[in-house]
Amino acid sequence: MRLLLRTPVAQSPAEVWAGFTRQLFLDLAPPLPRMRLRRFDGCQRGDVVEIELHLGPLSFGRWTSLITEHGELPGGGRYFVDEGQELPGPLRFWRHRHLLEAGPNGGCVIVEDLEYRTFSPLLDALLRPAVWAQFAWRRPIYRRYFGVGR
Repeated sequence: MRLLLRTPVAQSPAEVWAGFTRQLFLDLAPPLPRMRLRRFDGCQRGDVVEIELHLGPLSFGRWTSLITEHGELPGGGRYFVDEGQELPGPLRFWRHRHLLEAGPNGGCVIVEDLEYRTFSPLLDALLRPAVWAQFAWRRPIYRRYFGVGR
């Protein structure tokens, strides 16, 4: 299953790239499921991010992602890609491309390009609204950090 969300912000791709910090990662976490950050190396190739997810007394286990790529896009944009190495069930595959595309007037568009799979295409489709909501949650946070873009 693939999802694409776009959020225009006022700051340049270079400024937004510099703002992808541990604190931003923590602030982007939605209220449910509750997240505990165990490791955050950064957003460059080879870095690792590890979290635990909890819903009430239930633990969904660890989620470990490896940053497999980072670099520059044509026109001054930036990007990085995280891929799931250890995923909570029912996920079997996760790839999240973070694109910081140069926008008009010096701003940029933060693109969340997500691809995920479970053991069932039907379950993939059923999870789509929840996955979308988890990432749509980020839009006002990005705007608070990086300004409202056009």
